[in-house]
Amino acid sequence: MIKIEYSVYINRPHQEVFDFVSNPANDPQWVGPVESAKLVSEGPVGVGSILSSEAKFMGRNLESTSEYTVWDPPNQFALKSVGGPISYEQTVTFNAKDTGTQLNLSIQADVGGFFKLAEGLVGKQLNKQVETDFITLKSLLEAE
Repeated sequence: MIKIEYSVYINRPHQEVFDFVSNPANDPQWVGPVESAKLVSEGPVGVGSILSSEAKFMGRNLESTSEYTVWDPPNQFALKSVGGPISYEQTVTFNAKDTGTQLNLSIQADVGGFFKLAEGLVGKQLNKQVETDFITLKSLLEAE
């Protein structure tokens, strides 16, 4: 099992950071491997909503489907995979701090297929990717 914990302070208001990060249409702007992400279930986002995404990771095209398991704006949301080559659970929390937002990410993932053969490498690459993504996110939001 791969476990990733990451935290970053973003000097933007709590609600603004939540709104940007929780909108899957924004993912291609800051999540490096993501080429597209969209809600495929009807209605507003909530527990049980379904997200579909396409990404490129370690030279492979990945399609995945995820379900929201927690939806608590503007404090937290969580997803779990329900389809795709990487089984994962992800929790993102947002805490108001000073004039900005402390964003915390926790991921637990089990890999299968090709990725299972290189699980150690996949874990290192995911950690590196998360760090890069959060540097991009911070720069993007603080530049506005």
